[in-house]
Amino acid sequence: MTAHADARTEARTGPPAGARTGARAARGISPNLALDQLVAERQARGERITHLGFGESRLPVFPPLAERLAEGASRNAYGPVAGGPGVRAAAAGYFTRRGLETDPAQVIVAPGSKALLLALQLVEPGDVFLPAPCWVTYQPQATLAGKRAFGVPVPEHCGGVPDPGALRTAVRAARAEGHHPRLVVLTLPDNPTGTLAPPETVREVCAVAEEEDLLVVSDEIYRDILHESAPPFLSPAEVVPERTVVVTGLSKSLALGGWRIGVARFPAGPAGERMCGDVASVASEMWSTLAGPMQAVAEYAFAEPPELLERLRRDARLHGAVAGAVHDIVVAAGAACRPPTGGFYVYPDFGPVRERLARKGVVDGESLQNHLIEELGIAVLAGVHFGDARDALRFRAATSMLYGRTPDEQRAAQEADRPLELPHIAGALAAIERGFTALTAG
Repeated sequence: MTAHADARTEARTGPPAGARTGARAARGISPNLALDQLVAERQARGERITHLGFGESRLPVFPPLAERLAEGASRNAYGPVAGGPGVRAAAAGYFTRRGLETDPAQVIVAPGSKALLLALQLVEPGDVFLPAPCWVTYQPQATLAGKRAFGVPVPEHCGGVPDPGALRTAVRAARAEGHHPRLVVLTLPDNPTGTLAPPETVREVCAVAEEEDLLVVSDEIYRDILHESAPPFLSPAEVVPERTVVVTGLSKSLALGGWRIGVARFPAGPAGERMCGDVASVASEMWSTLAGPMQAVAEYAFAEPPELLERLRRDARLHGAVAGAVHDIVVAAGAACRPPTGGFYVYPDFGPVRERLARKGVVDGESLQNHLIEELGIAVLAGVHFGDARDALRFRAATSMLYGRTPDEQRAAQEADRPLELPHIAGALAAIERGFTALTAG
């Protein structure tokens, strides 16, 4: 598979034209949210669509989390902007157990990591460098903050980080043109490719950040969803602690997307204190504080009691098994695809069968996304929405949507030793296999 050398050097400055499917019908709405809404509406009308288009872990709430939410219902005061002492201490312990010695004063909790990422863009001046492809929200947030965003192709072996040599070149070229490089965003493990950058690549990127005086924003929201095949995890905060902000949350690992719980860890020392204070200032005007009941949930979750760790372990095994199965299907259909090692995504490239697809009117990412949903009943999100080249025949498939339509089916997936053999998961995988076989046939 290529290193996505055809990904654009500069990230798009606005959303692509609306797809025929209507995935961008709500102008300005993030494409993944718009697609999820579209699929829900069509499924409600009785259409049979296999939904691989939305990055949500569709699993039931872990009962002790619901208990903490109920117990925290009486916490209806605003409280401190950065979060109460209990939740900040729990989050500090979470980071410390991962090799990042953390004081509670270095931590801010918020309604989702997305809010924290935007706040960072608002308080830190300078332009932003992103992996290409990358999560759909990074570039629009940079635009909202009045910044220039530059996409840098990812390496051959993984996504989530810019190729180190290409990053150095891009930063220096941007500076020579009068731009102001300041931030580089990494995703470990990655959305959309479902891969984890190995330690040596992380170190190389951090070396460039030091050389070029860049602040590293490390989005580690998928850190607790590592597959058995994953390389060792290395956070940039272990390599360049004085210039790394780590952002994470509970949306993915604990399937709490709708509860909106995020946390940021700032560097120790004066620069980190300044950033933390600036983000708290934005928080005081934007979201005031994380809701009290959610702080009760977060305090329990970040303390990581044994029963929660067991749940995380089983869920990570499920994510890895299903993502691996979808990877095998797309490769058998003719795509090139990095094996997933973290999270719950695959990012196939159907470039090897481009001529075959062109005979069906599929010539770029948007037409591939449209053909899959309209002709084959499979919803995916085209690579162009992640900053990939428009003519790239790539898309993200979110395999976490396959665990079941009902809580009972989802719980069965969580508890099964061999989840791929469950009838509802086996049936979904069979439908995907039929669809991709038909896509590349002829």
